[in-house]
Amino acid sequence: MARVYMETLIQKCVTFSQIKQLQSHFLTAGHFQSSFLRSRLLDRCAIAPFGDLSFAVLIFRHIPKPLTNDWNAIIRGFAASSQPSFAFSWYRSMLSQASSSPSLCRVDALTCSFTLKACARALCSSATSQLHGQTTSRGLFADALLCTTLVDAYSKTGDLISAQKLFDEMPVRDVASWNALIAGLASGNRAHEALELYKRMETEGIRRNEITVVAALGACSHLGAIKEGEKIHGYIKDSNLDRNVIVSNATIDMYTKCGFVDKAFGVFEQITVKKSIVTWNTMIMGFAVHGEAHKALAIFEKLDQNSIKPDDVSYLAALTACRHAGLVDYGIKIFSNMACNGVEPNMKHHGCVVDLLGRAGKLREAHDIICSMSTVPDPVLWQSLLGASEIHKNVEMAEIASRKLIEMGVDNDGDFVLMSNVYAAQGRWKDVGRVRDAMETKQVKKIPGLSYIESEGTIHKFYNSDKSHEQWREIYEKIEEIRLKIREDGYVAQTGLVLHDIGEEEKENALCYHSEKLAVAYGLMMVGGAEEESPVRVIKNLRICGDCHVVFKHISKIYKREIIVRDRVRFHRFKDGSCSCGDYW
Repeated sequence: MARVYMETLIQKCVTFSQIKQLQSHFLTAGHFQSSFLRSRLLDRCAIAPFGDLSFAVLIFRHIPKPLTNDWNAIIRGFAASSQPSFAFSWYRSMLSQASSSPSLCRVDALTCSFTLKACARALCSSATSQLHGQTTSRGLFADALLCTTLVDAYSKTGDLISAQKLFDEMPVRDVASWNALIAGLASGNRAHEALELYKRMETEGIRRNEITVVAALGACSHLGAIKEGEKIHGYIKDSNLDRNVIVSNATIDMYTKCGFVDKAFGVFEQITVKKSIVTWNTMIMGFAVHGEAHKALAIFEKLDQNSIKPDDVSYLAALTACRHAGLVDYGIKIFSNMACNGVEPNMKHHGCVVDLLGRAGKLREAHDIICSMSTVPDPVLWQSLLGASEIHKNVEMAEIASRKLIEMGVDNDGDFVLMSNVYAAQGRWKDVGRVRDAMETKQVKKIPGLSYIESEGTIHKFYNSDKSHEQWREIYEKIEEIRLKIREDGYVAQTGLVLHDIGEEEKENALCYHSEKLAVAYGLMMVGGAEEESPVRVIKNLRICGDCHVVFKHISKIYKREIIVRDRVRFHRFKDGSCSCGDYW
């Protein structure tokens, strides 16, 4: 009875002072000799939000001969703390005691599980690999929960090869095992494999839960795989998983990143449970990157109407909306109000304001914002200023930003290209050559433009002037057809965007076969029948080319097809000869 009573007292502790009083009572009443109660008290002190890990360590130091449960409580506490790497030190100390006093202390599945969670949080792949070897040597590999934790640790530390191998070797897998690998693949640039694994779950009759669909939706978001995303959404509704707000948030994000912000808003409005701040922020950002600034800001203003306090992400989303629409005054007002509402602007907020001012041509004001910061500016701020200087062909400001980036040791290919473009626009070819020589000296490689499009569940990738696709001849024929039609519609090639010292005809030819043009041409070729009214959707790894932007406006008008391009920064929705960005991008 005494043990049950004391355990109840431990569970009732809701403040740190109560834990300290109970620990004092334990010492005087002799309860500290009970390994079970001692570990429960340690666990409460180490893990509870109101606990104190340093005090848990102090309690541990009072134990003359710590047992397995005592060590596990401390390791678990550090694994969940802001210093997860400390869990490794405790684990090694436990190994030392276990070797000298095996009858009192031995490493078990829980020990390894807690330490692996520390590996995942500390992103330590080498420690994960060591733990894997030790769990195998101790005969713990048959523990499904431990193996799942190991898959999760490998995934989160970026060792997806080991995660996949371990998953394939597991004697028993539960849904958590599948979820760990799907989430790892989805976040590790192997989104296509994540979706294949998700489909395999269905084939093998394994019921997918909230965690599964959130990871799979993340993979769809990365790939822009709308068809798979819609299937997953259908499963979510059929399984009533949409009652989970986290699932709804992921669904909104998926539709937004696949180019269907209206469908995202439909999900937002149909949520029956209480919306979290993440829900609101996801929708605000969704409208923002789609160029729907006024809709984004309308939702932002509804936060106050619903008595919801905006956080730093809310303000970032609202500033992004202003930035993409050129709403300078409104953006500055939002930025100024942040501190008044208890939210300190961070580097990303400053970056939005610098970009907002810079794109509006207010380069001096943007420069002043950077110089007035109390902290050292992030390279991204100078890169934003450099990008704006390139848009407005301001050599002086571009050189200031470029020098700052060089001083900071930043060797980004895009920075060199922008500076080269600034000089080329002024016909300063010697300076262009100097920049390119610097790129060669520093061995900076330009990232090639890459675009991809989904057709019948398959992702098709295209590079500039790509001839690797099996249908490249038909695609190039389609390009020629498009060229003839858009010329009749008044298209004039934007040869000024080809910043090379070559002839006009060569410049026009250089523009023809950009990766996004090839992808759109393929989309026009392949989408037909019942899908003739559906948009052609393309994802590009860099910013969309200015000439491609003009061409797609013509195509949307001539072919009466909507074209959605998701580039590195935002969405462009081309319809009836115009773009959702209003040519402000």
